[in-house]
Amino acid sequence: MGYGDDLLITKFASKIKKQFPDRQIVIGEAKNQSAYHSIVYDNNPNISDCRNLDKSKPTHIIDYHPYNRPYIDYEKSTNTNYVWKKFKPNPGEIYFTKKEKVDAKKIILKAIKFWRRSNKKNYKKIIFLETSSTKIHDRQFSIKHQNKDWGAKNWQKLIDVLTKDFLVIQSVHKESKKNLSVFSPKNMDFRLACAVLNEADFYVGPEGGFGHVAAALNKKAVLYFGGWITPEAIGYDFHENIYYDHNLSPCGEYKKLCSHCKEARKAISVDVFLKYINKIS
Repeated sequence: MGYGDDLLITKFASKIKKQFPDRQIVIGEAKNQSAYHSIVYDNNPNISDCRNLDKSKPTHIIDYHPYNRPYIDYEKSTNTNYVWKKFKPNPGEIYFTKKEKVDAKKIILKAIKFWRRSNKKNYKKIIFLETSSTKIHDRQFSIKHQNKDWGAKNWQKLIDVLTKDFLVIQSVHKESKKNLSVFSPKNMDFRLACAVLNEADFYVGPEGGFGHVAAALNKKAVLYFGGWITPEAIGYDFHENIYYDHNLSPCGEYKKLCSHCKEARKAISVDVFLKYINKIS
């Protein structure tokens, strides 16, 4: 399960909490009466920590799990391809601690110092950037995320242009390709990264977790959708969603490397990305 999916359900959870204020709201599988915890839910007043429930109070399980997503058509999907439903997500909710907010502001100040060491001019805006999924080489999800990927060379070309005018902060994880021209904070976990994104002007990256975070924080974003999934299934109207409009799109292929997705990587150029970035900046 990804953090993006965890975030998607938070707005619905807040509605359920208003309906049943005396119940402990958790996320999981209603059939099995099981729930799971996510760091996305930390500090959320509408979602109880399933690891520490009060047995004297009633519990409401929201049936939401990897086999029950509102944007997947399970009846039409196969064992090699997802088929998508038309779905309009509501921006989620994430609640930061005071420390997360303070630490994020410190990181922004360090990023500004990083910029000033190499530049005499002012930067246009602060961009929060992610270029790859943490699951790009995962044993189970690797193929899916390779098909969704825009490609390291494309991201590098984009970064080379952006860093001339924008202060770029990259969220780095173990699968990231670190770039010396961008500011990459050390020891930044997902929640702190989200808090830093809250201090930035907008997000640039692939469709996924941080795109949902940007929506939750009411931030503009330029997102690579490629030809694997359509913005009609999971995109936000106030984001710039770059989609490969082709008769094979969206393919949803997750068992083999897809030639159609490879074509999408070639068709969506750096100039296309820059057009949308300049539009919102």
